[in-house]
Amino acid sequence: MSEGGSRIPRRGRKAGRAAGRRELVARSVHSAQLCLEEQDYGTAYAHFLLVLSLAPELKDDFKETFQYTLLKWAEELNAINRSQDLFNCYEQALELFPSDDVICNSMGEQLFRLGFRDEAAAYFYKAVKLNPNSVDAKENFYRVANWLVERWHFVMLNDKKRNLMYQKAIHKAIQKGCKTVLDIGTGTGILSMFAKQAGALHVYACELSKTMYELACEVVTANQMGNGIKLLHMKSYDLQIPDHIPDRVSLVVTETLDAGLFGEGIIETLIHAWKNLLLPPKPSEAYSGVCGQVIPAGAVVYGMAVECPEIRRHHRVGVKELAGVYLGTGVQFWSPVPSSHRSADITEPYDTEKMSRVPGGYKTLSQPFQALTVDFNSLQDLESIAAGKTCRLSIPVCEQGTLDCFITWFVLHLDNEHCLSTVPNEETCWEQAVFPLQNLPDGDYLVKPGDTIVVDISCPGCYLRCDFVTISRAGCLADDGGHSSKLSDNMILGNESELCDALASLHTTTLEDSTQMQCILETNEIALINNVLYHEQFKTAMSKVISSFISRENGSSWVNISSQPDEAVAYATVEPVYILDVSEGFSILPVVAAQLGQVKSYSSVEKLQHRLTIERLLETNGLAKDSLEFWMSKLDADDELLQRPKSDKLWSVIILDVIDISGLMRQEVMEKAAIARCLLQSGGKIFPQRIVMRGVLIESQTLLQESFVQGTDPTLGFLIAPSINQFKVPVHVFLNLSTLPHIPLSESIDLLHLEIMNPYSNHLNNSSTEIKVRIHKSGQVTAVPFWYHLYLDEEISIDTSSESSHWKQAAFVLDTPLQVEVGEELLLNVHFQNSNVSMTLKKLQ
Repeated sequence: MSEGGSRIPRRGRKAGRAAGRRELVARSVHSAQLCLEEQDYGTAYAHFLLVLSLAPELKDDFKETFQYTLLKWAEELNAINRSQDLFNCYEQALELFPSDDVICNSMGEQLFRLGFRDEAAAYFYKAVKLNPNSVDAKENFYRVANWLVERWHFVMLNDKKRNLMYQKAIHKAIQKGCKTVLDIGTGTGILSMFAKQAGALHVYACELSKTMYELACEVVTANQMGNGIKLLHMKSYDLQIPDHIPDRVSLVVTETLDAGLFGEGIIETLIHAWKNLLLPPKPSEAYSGVCGQVIPAGAVVYGMAVECPEIRRHHRVGVKELAGVYLGTGVQFWSPVPSSHRSADITEPYDTEKMSRVPGGYKTLSQPFQALTVDFNSLQDLESIAAGKTCRLSIPVCEQGTLDCFITWFVLHLDNEHCLSTVPNEETCWEQAVFPLQNLPDGDYLVKPGDTIVVDISCPGCYLRCDFVTISRAGCLADDGGHSSKLSDNMILGNESELCDALASLHTTTLEDSTQMQCILETNEIALINNVLYHEQFKTAMSKVISSFISRENGSSWVNISSQPDEAVAYATVEPVYILDVSEGFSILPVVAAQLGQVKSYSSVEKLQHRLTIERLLETNGLAKDSLEFWMSKLDADDELLQRPKSDKLWSVIILDVIDISGLMRQEVMEKAAIARCLLQSGGKIFPQRIVMRGVLIESQTLLQESFVQGTDPTLGFLIAPSINQFKVPVHVFLNLSTLPHIPLSESIDLLHLEIMNPYSNHLNNSSTEIKVRIHKSGQVTAVPFWYHLYLDEEISIDTSSESSHWKQAAFVLDTPLQVEVGEELLLNVHFQNSNVSMTLKKLQ
């Protein structure tokens, strides 16, 4: 610097930069606030990002405002499908606030929406760890946890007999020389650990699920086997030699089995393994060298014809008329899992049930029959099954009854010494496969001793099928279309298979040529149609509301519609009553409403075949087509679902579907109720008007077994529980309380009251209630099952736990069972927030 120049002191330069930074921060804060006022969230986010980068000391001051800005900007980016920019924003935000549970939870929600469930789970889990009191984060994590680690994992790991049989069979094979092992679909890694424990030199395990793969890594490390088991995050189909495993293995172990044996792909998996990953099988009994082997070695599938009213009501519409609506013969209702027809809508040819816990039980109509056998150690046998060859069986009837379904189970031969059975009376982690019958003429379901049921057994697409063909009766042959003909002895002794084929073809042609519509419904939707009381209750409640409006509009003349339920009442001068049904899925309540007269009914069904079915029902019942409209077709967005009709009228009745089939309350119930109240005309009603949640304290070891792994005893000493129990959820859903093994320890009690029609009930969307509960039987409280009473008005209610209910029940399972004595009083805290329920239980001091 020249002598004439001036030197700025270093301290002065720093002060100047600091002042400049403060001025830039202040200007950016001001700009961000202006942008927020103008709802320019993208620019506001950029300003806040600059502010917090320049002045990290301001993070606490602007944390909530920054969160709000981020979430609003994320909504806009999501709306215009700028996913990459959206995730960049979240990554920037998490760099600034790495321990912010709100941002972690929101990031998880965005990932889940786009289908990245594994990644979403990691963020939800982190959010819960950061803030255990975050209801939103916990609910999100529970929702993903149920998908990432399915509940059957807990049941399976608690099945000590299953684990012990696998352990013994694996130990025996390794002691006989199988020293290299591949575990396909390893799950938690328990079979791999059995192999390593038995002395296998090399153990490889593959798992497709990222969550289960990471869980297996954690488990084998916790059991000090991390160096002895090579875990691979991939499908067995993608394994290459020598890239992933150095050479063919001598033993494959797997438990990729479902209730129908083949549904998890074990046939295709083992065909690939024999061709690419396993040593050749043993060539002869005299051969003593190392060869390839599979555990399980094979299986035998058994079946039985069954009468079961509970399965019938979920797969077959058994009513002709419902609350004044004649269902007619123009529509055939099918469930998605029939055994007697094939459709593009069918994904699996069977349902699954724990038959020992089916409400009402079941009656066996035949002796068990052997459906098929499979040798997993024979490539030829596996390929024969994969080819889908059909085997026709004749099943003698041994008991009189109604043929509702076939059920199948299997005996799994792990080797020639150790086996497992999934027969219904066996306590096992597996359910049974159910093949329901439907849409036969009513008389053809009845069978008696001397009849023979003909079925086809096959495995198309490697799914087990048990297809009903016909019933051969004494002296005549009746096909599944209700046609029967007297046959001569020579005909009966002739080619019965050809006769069955011909009659089955005749029935198919008859169906195709008929004018009947086919409507495929979920099993709970069919059960709902069969619920006569449900529809009668709604009809009575709607009739009372309609009567009150007609009476009001006609001065003193009062019309009692409910006293004449089958007659439509018409007044040319009376304005119609507007009724909106926003039930989930298929509902005929709008048709029930339309036939009451003076009603303009609106249905929210979305599927085309469901709309066509409702139109057919209108026609069958002589109702004008314009008496009912499909509301979803008139809306631009789902969030407009509760808006008023495009007229001066408001809704007279709004039917809300408040309870999910699983037994939980639907999300945003109170928010929807608040919107609905604003759209009701004076004197209008929301159904239900009130919800009462009921519950009872119980002891149930079964619920504990199905909710989390019970220590190390069922897993034969291996530490698995601490890892997998991170994915347990406190609320167990889809329960049948009537058949759940349990001991009631208290009387039934009211847990929660929600007033849907009360405009001051919004505070109930976030509330806690303390209830004193007296114990009437000593024991351990393990859970609090709950269900609902839905009050359409003060006199008419629906119980979701009734025998005819299409709803299941749910239960809150305690983390730690509570020992109680007769006469003790407990304090039960029920917390309700955002339609989610949590509970705590403690003894009164």
